Formats: sequence, structure tokens, C-alpha cells
Amino acid sequence: MAVPAELTSLDISGRYTMNKSLSDSTDAILSHQGVGWFKRKAISVGTITLFVKHFKDESGVEQINIDQTITGGIPGTSEQRTLSWTEKEHEDHVFGPILTKSRRVKPSEIDIDFLKNGWTADTLENGVIQSYSESNTPKSGTTWIANQAWGIKDVNGERRYVRHVKFTGPKGEDIEAVLVYDYPPSPLLDINFTARAHRVSIPIETTLVNAARPFRRPWVFALVAIGYIIGIAFLSHAHSFSLSDDAIFLGCTSTLWLANSQCGLNGQQCLPLNTSATYDFRCPPGCGTLLQNPRTIGAEEMDYVPLVVGGGDEEKTYRADSFICSAASQAGIITTAKGDQCARLHLVGEFTNFLAHKANGVESSGFPTTFPLAFRFSKDTGIGKCNDLRDAGLAVGVVATAILFLVLQPKPIVLYWSLICIGFWTISLFTDSGTAVPDLERQFGRFLPLLFISYAFWRGALRYTLPAIVKAPIEGFILYGSGFWVGVLNNKTFDQLPLSRLTASDLNKRPGSLATFIILLLVVFICGVNQARIMRKTGWLLFYVRWYAAAGVVLLVLALLPTLSLRLHHYILPMLLLPATAFPTRLSAIYQGVLIGLFLHGVARWGYDSIVQTAASLRQDAVLGSVLPTFLTNSTTYNSSIPLANQTLAWEPIIPGDPWVGFSLLVDDVERYVGLAVEYSLASLDPTLPHFFRLAYKSDITLGDYTKAAILWPNGTWVDPAPGPSY
Repeated sequence: MAVPAELTSLDISGRYTMNKSLSDSTDAILSHQGVGWFKRKAISVGTITLFVKHFKDESGVEQINIDQTITGGIPGTSEQRTLSWTEKEHEDHVFGPILTKSRRVKPSEIDIDFLKNGWTADTLENGVIQSYSESNTPKSGTTWIANQAWGIKDVNGERRYVRHVKFTGPKGEDIEAVLVYDYPPSPLLDINFTARAHRVSIPIETTLVNAARPFRRPWVFALVAIGYIIGIAFLSHAHSFSLSDDAIFLGCTSTLWLANSQCGLNGQQCLPLNTSATYDFRCPPGCGTLLQNPRTIGAEEMDYVPLVVGGGDEEKTYRADSFICSAASQAGIITTAKGDQCARLHLVGEFTNFLAHKANGVESSGFPTTFPLAFRFSKDTGIGKCNDLRDAGLAVGVVATAILFLVLQPKPIVLYWSLICIGFWTISLFTDSGTAVPDLERQFGRFLPLLFISYAFWRGALRYTLPAIVKAPIEGFILYGSGFWVGVLNNKTFDQLPLSRLTASDLNKRPGSLATFIILLLVVFICGVNQARIMRKTGWLLFYVRWYAAAGVVLLVLALLPTLSLRLHHYILPMLLLPATAFPTRLSAIYQGVLIGLFLHGVARWGYDSIVQTAASLRQDAVLGSVLPTFLTNSTTYNSSIPLANQTLAWEPIIPGDPWVGFSLLVDDVERYVGLAVEYSLASLDPTLPHFFRLAYKSDITLGDYTKAAILWPNGTWVDPAPGPSY
């Protein structure tokens, strides 16, 4: 990046990073100076950064102190240059013993054209800084001369800090090299402009940095950190841990009745002893869980909606297998956004005709027949305080972040670790804990490995970007803070997109998934092209291409492992993408904020799921794809003139040699028969109601897929099941 207009060779103080795409190669020079091949290669791939302090001493002599750092394991160097043209000895860990002298000189006074030509007008007027170095041959055993001129030069239309190097090797080798350096971007809020021949300066960022200087003391940071921890502890206790012992803490998918045959024959494993009991409960904040696989209710399949059945009658009665928290939200008893998350549940027992309903952003399905268990809600709970303090917890986190960036302004690595801790515990305690009461044992188990991974992120990416960006605290807070909290609040941002799993089946069957995927892919591609442009400009493109190619090979091998599928969970994506953001640009700061936030949310909410998973793990509650039994009773063979009390439902027997040992029959979504028989009497069914029948094979160790529902209507009409399995 260009240097500011006010930066001249009179004061070159600042931080500079060598731009390798604009600079000439120095490999030949280093070779003639006796630098070994391995060290030269490390220097060629490392990032060279200069920290320059230019000042005058008490006697008015210019001094330039330079601290040079090189990534890739090469130790840094420090130089003290006195612009008096006095020879000094210096021990350099790269070049060995050398002799140096420096001065300010008009370019016209230099007798080497390469050193005196090409400078800006202000550099010609103010003079360049000439740095003359040669090997201390008696001590080093080598002979070379490096004559340099430092100043400001126009490069591709931009003012750049540049060094011209005229090198003479041991055998008279003559090498000329131009080294071009990037300057950190100037703070956008340090405003400078010219109006009517007057230069106007509004240094907002600089003023804030100076004003915050008294607060940049370790003890102030320690006090704020202690206050934050104590405040979060009390707030979390009031939010999650202060309920009565009688309250039941539910998950977002908690139900009273399990799917299909999981409640056993006639639902005996789910039926309570007292079907008119009441329970006080609390839901986790922000419940909006959707079914990720189709669930059959009667003959209807629900998919990508909360599992809620009923609620349309005057008393708002729900089927027992409904998500309790989503049903309570539809009933208006609790709110998923914010507010009271507590209510009382009343068991109803057997109920007939659950009506579909849509309210408060939740749409339920209907079920026109009888189910053994149902429930209703009331607000009169015995629970005391049940306030939703998520917004307060989030506000504390955001305010703490603002104080860190704008007031305390700690060292970049301290700021980074503070963000990691604030983000993780804000998610764990407030914004997306996943349970009504945060599971602290689980979260501490996730926190320690998260710290190790976060350190790798710092070493690989953020240490190159964060220190440069936070020199402008307001800009740093906006760039990092905005992206960071978007990622931390993933459940309110990216999770709201119609895209949950990057599988072909999900992309094809969920409305909007494919379009969302294409748009996100285009955004990532555009961002990637921009980062590749920066890599090429700084000379890092080939390095990244090699490593990402290696990563691609590893992912390909994982994807080809038998019986396993590759899954890039959203905590893994930052691991892949963060290394490509290791550049001191504003866009890189935004990317890093988003990716760090996504990583924290992925680990805090879901843990460390494997990058490869079995089909059973990915299937969850989806169908198996097993063989389906066949009903012998169908629309052709069913005789509606026979009373229902005398009707039987029949199906084909098991073929000898099949692994199946019996059948499981669901009648109105409740398992009513398990065994080897091939018929079932319908005498116990109410002839005035519709009925739904689904059949599955059963073995000693597993249950096969159920058929889709066959329907028997009260008028005697039989509807054959549609082809395919159901769950």
C-alpha cells in the first residue's frame, strides 16, 4: 500500500512489509553474501517486516533504529543507523560481521546512476538515505559491498517506500535490485484534505489513541476482566440457574411421545401413569429447530418445519409427539425471540381430531383421528423468575468488545484471546446454549482444545492482520467486531438461510437451498479471487497454491474412504479458509472476524464432530432404504360392504431366507402389532374416523423402513399407500 502524502524521507518512521511481487529477487545477493540455501529459501517464502523509528538525538544527529522480522523461523535483527557517515561495526546473524555507515545525501551527489535516479520530487529535494555496508572480511572471510539508497518513489502510480540496492560480489559480480515495501493502510477516520489552499486534518483515530493512553495499563485491564467475569456469572445465574427445583428443563426437540415404534407396543413405554398430570417446564431460548428429514403424520409428510401437530382447536390441544417448545411458541405461551420461556403443560390423555394451525411463525399439521396422548398449556406456572436475559448477555459481550478495542487497546494477542473467551462463553451461556441450563461440564471440555486450535489460528493468520488493523481502534472495532459477532450469532444469521447440510439430497429437496448455495459459492469465489490477487501481489501465491493443493489431496483421500462420507462442518471451514486471510488488509480483517465467530459457534454449540462420518451417523432419523413389505389388502380387495368390526388387514408373508423375523404395524402412528402373523383385525377401530396403516419388516437387531400410509376412510374407501418408505 502507498505511504501517506505527508511521509517523506525526512522521517520514514513506520511499519513496512516487503512487497515481493513488486520487488526484485534477492536470492543471488544472499548467495554471494554466504547465506545458505535453506536460510535463503526460508527468507524467500517468509514475510519481511521493518519497524522503523526515525528521530534526532540531543545533538541533532539523525538516528534510524530498525527492527526487522522474518516469518518462517528466521530470527529478527535490529540495527541502529546514525546518519553521520561514520563507519561502525555490526554483527548480523544472517550476514555475519559487517561494517556500515549511513548519511542523508542529495541524489545528485551520488556517483551511481542506479542509486540517484527515479525518486519523487520531495525525495530529490530532501535527499535520500544512503546506507553503505560491506563485509568485515578479516572476521567473516567473505568480500562484498551493498550500497543502498532509501527514499520515496512512484511505483505504478503510488508513493512507495523503496530501497535501491547496488551489490558487488566477491568476484566483482554487479547486481542491482529494487525493493518495494507496503505501508499499512491509513486509518479512514484520520481525515486529511485541502480546502482553499489550507490543509485540514481531523485525526479522529489518533485522538482516540492518545486519549486512551491512561487506560492501557495492565491493572486496568485486569480490573475490567474481573468485573466482566463477575458480571457474566451473576447474569448467567439469573438467566439459567435460578429456577425452582420442580421445573423441568426441556430441549428444543423434547417430546412426550417418540416416533413410530419407539414407544413400544400400544405406546406403553411413553404413556404416563397419570394422563391428567401437570408439569412446569422451561424451554431453551431461541428454539426454532426444524425437521431435517421427512416425518410422517397420518399420511402427510412434514419436512423442514418444526414437528407440531394440532393446536387449531379452541383449547389448543397438541399431539404428544409434537416439539413441546415449538408448540408452546405457536400457542403464544412462550416466545422464541425473547421473553418468558416458562409454562405449565397439562396432559390430556386420548384425544381425537388434532386441527392444523398457523400462528407466531409456527405452522402445525392436522391429524384427523385418535392419538393416545395429548397436551395443552397454561401460563400459571409455579416457577418464579423466568426471564430471558439473552439480549443482556449479548449486550455485555458487545460492550466488552467495544471497551477492548476503543478504550483498553491491549496488545493484539491479548485482544485476540479476549475475543476468543468472550465469544465462546457468550454462545455457551446466552445466545445458543442448546439447553435451558448450560451444560458447563460439556462446555469446559470443549474449551481447552478450542484454545489450542485458536493459537494455531493466531500463528497462521491473525498475527499478520490484527496488529496492523487495530492501530486504528475505531476502524478495527468496526471491521473485526462486525464480522466477529455475525459469526458468533450464526444461529441468527447464516442458520436462517435455507441451507443446513451440503448434501445433494438437501440441495435438491429443500426450497431455496440450491439458489442459496450458488450465491454463497459466488461470494466465496469472489472473495477468494481477491485474496489470490493479494497473494500474487505480495509474492505468496505459489506458496498458498502448493499448500491448498496438498489440503485438497487430503480431503480427496478422506472423501474416498469406504463406508465414510466427508462432512465439512462449520467449525472446520475456518480451519481451511483462515490461512488465506493472513494479510494486513481491511477485507482480511472482516473475513477473519466472521470465520473466528463461526468457529466459536460451531465448537460451543455442536462440539467437534468428525470430518468423516458413517452413513448411519449422517442418516439420523431418515429412512434406511430397506425392503418394504406389501399389503394384500388394497383398493381392489377391500370390501366396504363388510362392517369394520369384521374386517382384517392382510399383508404378504416373509419370503424364506430373508433376514426378517416379523412385522411391525403402525395404526394411526402407534405400534399396534409386532409378530409373525400376516393379518390384523380392525374390530377395535372407530368406524367414524379415518385410519392410517404403515407396515415394516423387523429383525432381531433392527427395524426396517415403514411403508407409506394406507388410508381407510369412514365411508369405506381404501387408499393404497404411495410407493416408497416413510419415517
